[in-house]
Amino acid sequence: MADKINSFHNLSRRELLKAIGGGAAVVGLSAGCSSKANKIEKTGRRKSMKTKYQLEPIANYHCHTGENPLWDEQKQIVYWTDIPNGRLFKYEAQTGKHRQIYTGEPVGGFTLQTEGSLLLFQVNKFSLLLPNGKTRVLADNIDPEMTRFNDVIADPEGRVFAGTIGKNNKGGLYRIDTNGDITNLFKGTGCSNGMGFSPDLHHFYWTCSSTRRIFRFKYHRNTGQLTDRKVLIAVGENEGVPDGLTIDTAGNIWSARWDGYALYKYSPDGKPIDKIEFPVAKVSSVIFGGANLDELYVTTAGGSQNADTPDGTLYRVKVPNKGRLEFRSKIHTG
Repeated sequence: MADKINSFHNLSRRELLKAIGGGAAVVGLSAGCSSKANKIEKTGRRKSMKTKYQLEPIANYHCHTGENPLWDEQKQIVYWTDIPNGRLFKYEAQTGKHRQIYTGEPVGGFTLQTEGSLLLFQVNKFSLLLPNGKTRVLADNIDPEMTRFNDVIADPEGRVFAGTIGKNNKGGLYRIDTNGDITNLFKGTGCSNGMGFSPDLHHFYWTCSSTRRIFRFKYHRNTGQLTDRKVLIAVGENEGVPDGLTIDTAGNIWSARWDGYALYKYSPDGKPIDKIEFPVAKVSSVIFGGANLDELYVTTAGGSQNADTPDGTLYRVKVPNKGRLEFRSKIHTG
């Protein structure tokens, strides 16, 4: 079941490129992955971008698909998930201790609620993680065309934008309002991925892994609407697939690269600035953390319980930029 749920991430590199590289494999007319995006010139690899950073392995649970790290500034903890294996972990930055805190249905993404609990987005439902490790379902049977939820993010009003991996390229993006109302914003992607907000909260960024594009929308804080979609970054085939992302205080975009061995940094207008290379291919997601928010916690994938490799390791990287705290969700839980 887990392998089926995680079909996008189970593809080989050749199969993945075949699935997302051709126009026939991509649907997205009114969604977030317009076929027009395929006409944009690829950026290509720039050797001059290469810089050296100190990578610090934090924990290696040999995650098949380590993903979606989230920093809790109140507890100085980073959480992350191993999606198909249905595991959730936490790392305590002050003590260096880490452990598994959940096992069960695969968790594609999650948010921190204002009171500190975790809101888990699973397979066609979302649930509240209880202190005893069990879950309480808040909404289910949301979309029969969904394979599962993927990356999610809370906005400054406490809403949640939740992306999906869809059957037959019918994944998309949902908005969950604080009262629990669920709105489908658009469909037309095989894999909705990393999201973020500009520091001035005027723009919202969304990654479509299926078309290798990072889009920028106008974000309307009062209503939660997204308008004026434009392609900001078009990723070349030799750079891997754009996955999770985060934004720093200067508005730079840090984009993880599945099968790309790297984390890329872009200016707010989409120009490549820097690159951090990793010893593993599947660099999946990233978040700022640490007492000064100047450390990147980076998840990777491709691990196996039967192999002693660095694939699936959670890394920490000190960077000269500072990040911003992620917003907390305020979804009514009854």
